[in-house]
Amino acid sequence: MPRRKLRAQGEVVERSRALGDELRTALARLPDEDPAVVDAVWRGEALGTLLWALQLSELPPYDRPFDPKEVAGVDLRDAKLRDADEIELERESARLWHWRARTTELQATGEIELPERYATFDQLIAATAMRGYEQGLLPAPIRGDFRAYGEVYRHLTPEQHAEAHSIALERHHALNWLSGEGESWDDVPLDT
Repeated sequence: MPRRKLRAQGEVVERSRALGDELRTALARLPDEDPAVVDAVWRGEALGTLLWALQLSELPPYDRPFDPKEVAGVDLRDAKLRDADEIELERESARLWHWRARTTELQATGEIELPERYATFDQLIAATAMRGYEQGLLPAPIRGDFRAYGEVYRHLTPEQHAEAHSIALERHHALNWLSGEGESWDDVPLDT
């Protein structure tokens, strides 16, 4: 994998501080159905991911979100950015989880064309799941698919899929930003 130039540790700490402030404000407003509050709480996943990159938090599996109250309270003083290769591996993992969530949505709408070498989406997903596992990016596949919530990804409930998608999207966003993608936090590309 090509090595990317990471953002400076000070910039990552400042972004973490800003996300933490936003998350604490949103948590104080709960329960609140305001989309801005819901989005801010979900950005706790991005915050948790940056805290992981700063070696201040452990990264849960992609079917379990960070505890928003826990990540909102992390002290940033002992931050030390992880090695670029470790961050790049996690970025690739996040991209694959985001790809799997998007593929489910695109399959449902019929807005995706299958690459020629695959006869079915199940073949494409199985090949991706196995390749990701072999590269150390994904857990062992289950029945030719990603393993999430203890079962086959394609069998997730709509609620589980929505949660898995949100987790993957926020983590992918944070890791792409950390890896220098986009000019600012608000324009990070999330290609899968």
